[in-house]
Amino acid sequence: MTTLRTDRLILRPWREDDFIPFAAMSADPKVMEHFPSTLTRAESDAVAQRLKAHIDTHGFGFWALEVPDVAPFIGFAGLLHVSFEAPFTPAVEIGWRLAPQYWGAGYASEAARAALAHGFGPLGLSEIVSFTIPANARSQAVMRRIGMTRDEQGDFEHPRVPEGHPMRRHVLYRISTK
Repeated sequence: MTTLRTDRLILRPWREDDFIPFAAMSADPKVMEHFPSTLTRAESDAVAQRLKAHIDTHGFGFWALEVPDVAPFIGFAGLLHVSFEAPFTPAVEIGWRLAPQYWGAGYASEAARAALAHGFGPLGLSEIVSFTIPANARSQAVMRRIGMTRDEQGDFEHPRVPEGHPMRRHVLYRISTK
C-alpha cells in the first residue's frame, strides 16, 4: 500500500481506529457545511469503508491524514476515481476534508501537493480535477493554491445531489501536465 510523506504529514491507508474520529468529523455541521447533510455513524463508516476499499483496489485514494507526534488522524486527502457520470468523466479527482481544529495550518494544501506529485509522477495521470459548491471559498482557495484553474465551462449539476437542492451546482477546477 502506498503511503506518502511530507514535511509534516503522513498520507496513509485507513485503519479501523480512524473510523471514530472520521465519524465525529462527518457529524460536525461546520465540517459538512458544504455538503447536503451531516452523516450518521453508519453512513460515515460506509464512506470510510469505500475510501479504504478504493486504496486497496487502486493503490491510491483519499488517504487518512496523520500529523506525527500531534494527531493520529486529522482527516483525509488524496486522489479518487470520480464515481459518477459527468461531462468531464472519466477522471481522477483530488480532495480533502479536515477536522476544524486543523484548518488554517496549511495541511490541506501540503497534502494536496503531495497527492498531485504522486498523481502526475508514479500514477502517470495527465489531468486531475476537483469540484465543490460555489460557496465553498476555502476549498477553492486550496485548489488555486495548488495550481488548479477554474473551468467555468465545466461547472455542472452534481448527479448525486437531488434536483432543486441548493448544493446541486458545482464548480470545476482542473490541473494537467499539458
